[in-house]
Amino acid sequence: MRRKPLIGALLLAATLIATGASAQRFGRRMPPTQNDPPPTELVVARWRYGTNGWFGHMGWSHNYPSSDRNLNEFIANATGVDVDLISYRIVDLGSEEVFDYPFAYVSEPGEMELTEQEVSNMREFVQRGGFILMDDFDGPLQLGNMRAQVQRAFPERLFVPIEPEHPLFDVHFSLRNLDRMSPYVPGGSIVYYGIYDDAGRLVVAAGWNNDLANFWDWYDEARMPLEPASDAFRLGINLVIWAMTH
Repeated sequence: MRRKPLIGALLLAATLIATGASAQRFGRRMPPTQNDPPPTELVVARWRYGTNGWFGHMGWSHNYPSSDRNLNEFIANATGVDVDLISYRIVDLGSEEVFDYPFAYVSEPGEMELTEQEVSNMREFVQRGGFILMDDFDGPLQLGNMRAQVQRAFPERLFVPIEPEHPLFDVHFSLRNLDRMSPYVPGGSIVYYGIYDDAGRLVVAAGWNNDLANFWDWYDEARMPLEPASDAFRLGINLVIWAMTH
């Protein structure tokens, strides 16, 4: 007589657990947990920034932390960089901590609505030698908003396409066909835009119509074919190596 209520309760609990796990992965319902990384050579800073609410004010946390961990594992296996699986940290763009980690990952920059302090910190971060990767935005509306917000920090600089011949795409792995990832992300053909400093150094790379973190996150769950997922990891590693050597 009690079997049906018990089964119902178990199904409800399983649903809540699954929902919670999915929400934590995408950062939509459950607050992401801060990480305390070890003092490795590389610690990737995932920036938390002011938003316009297009993605529930949580786009900055999408795919956290599994994509962060998986990328670090590939970096450790494919390079000589001293990095641990947990060499990542959530960093508020408006805080002084932003200057402690010279490689910054930004998820869903199409949702940016930066404060004046965040704009100031972004500019100073690059002036101190930092590198910014903008990932997971597509379509003209998100591209336009990302450009407008980032260029508040660099009003004298324009985003320009990063040509396929740029040495970024050969710094560790050779990549010549970014469009192998295109069928598995929204928005159409992938274009990487960059901002360069006065010395001609690439300081911001922004992947329009791409979502590297989805590939990094789901490569081991059969959601992504191996070749485009491998390209995503290769490009991520190239970006890290470029930032650390230029």
